[in-house]
Amino acid sequence: MKILVVNCGSSSIKYRVFEADDGLKPIAWGIIERIGEEVSYFRYRSIKGELSYSAVIRDHEQGFEKILEVLMDEDKGVIRSVDEIRGVGHRVVHGGEEIWEPTIIDERVEEVIEKYSALAPLHNPSNLKGIRISRKFFPKAVHIAVFDTAFHRTLPEEAYLYPIPYEYYEKYRIRRYGFHGISHRYVAYMASRIIGEPLEDLRMITCHLGAGASITAIKGGKSVETSMGLTPLEGLMMATRSGDIDPSIIYFLMMWEKLSIDEVYDILNNRSGLLGVSGVGKDLREIRRASEEGNRRASLAIKMFVHRVKKYIGAYAAIMGGLDALVFTAGIGERAPWIRSMILKGLEFLGILIDEERNEHPEKYGWMISSDESRVRVLVIPTNEELAIAEEVLKRVAQHHL
Repeated sequence: MKILVVNCGSSSIKYRVFEADDGLKPIAWGIIERIGEEVSYFRYRSIKGELSYSAVIRDHEQGFEKILEVLMDEDKGVIRSVDEIRGVGHRVVHGGEEIWEPTIIDERVEEVIEKYSALAPLHNPSNLKGIRISRKFFPKAVHIAVFDTAFHRTLPEEAYLYPIPYEYYEKYRIRRYGFHGISHRYVAYMASRIIGEPLEDLRMITCHLGAGASITAIKGGKSVETSMGLTPLEGLMMATRSGDIDPSIIYFLMMWEKLSIDEVYDILNNRSGLLGVSGVGKDLREIRRASEEGNRRASLAIKMFVHRVKKYIGAYAAIMGGLDALVFTAGIGERAPWIRSMILKGLEFLGILIDEERNEHPEKYGWMISSDESRVRVLVIPTNEELAIAEEVLKRVAQHHL
């Protein structure tokens, strides 16, 4: 049996195929980028070979055609028929309070995903598009939606409610939902295995630092606080998102700049964060180069990013009454030892002592970057959302065929 995991973005499709006969073994990986642009990029790798090329891929449906074509390729493919794909897992960002668990997709599930598209406009519409196309391409497979919000269903009321009139929660379900839950749950589980202690016995903070960034406090194996809120806009400073700001800024920008609410929303989601402060770009590597060349705004953007991550770490340690483990993951968290070093500097009062050699080469030291004397274990763990989704799909496919 084979399982396909799909993560559909506005101009991209990431996918991975797992052999599921004896555990879950990845057998093919790929991504299509810049769908609908002048030139699209296709990359594919499998246990049988690799393929990459540039082409014009006009839309997601054509993208799925290309994926199926290579998956069934005589030389490099891993399936002979679409019917070999028994389960398809879809990462979906927002399900509101209506769907928390991984769920077999039907018309109602599609309606819920569409309903919450306004709260995740960068993700839910693309997720839904991928679901509808792949259900057409793999009609005999069981399609499962795995929600990014699911891990945060354990947030207590005092953490998920906002201090606005309670009637707005009752009417519109305005509350903190949290995101990146698939990643936070996976790396927390892996960290407990590396440490050798049950997740239920640990107070842990997981830092998912990428273009989108969030931090979660995990106590007793459950999410008890998280930085993203009603939408993925709240929380940390990100690549293009502002994160936390004074809400009055929206009012004054509209008044002073004569902007519409949609224009301000676009600014906060797409023109703020690292990009907005640095003026250089949204990639931290590019911003670092500019900083080293003396660009003051680039240096400021880095300092602001570090400051806000530290602030959340300190707050979440206070909420949990202490800290046993701290985990870094995602693009920046995994591959930028210099930013990890900046974040951890000054946190010795929490019992955090970093070993800089381990920090530079975490894979050589079992992913542990704290010193032996550190009271808090600090780890770098590569996230694997595709594997986490595949595990959920495997469970539901087995239940479906009982």
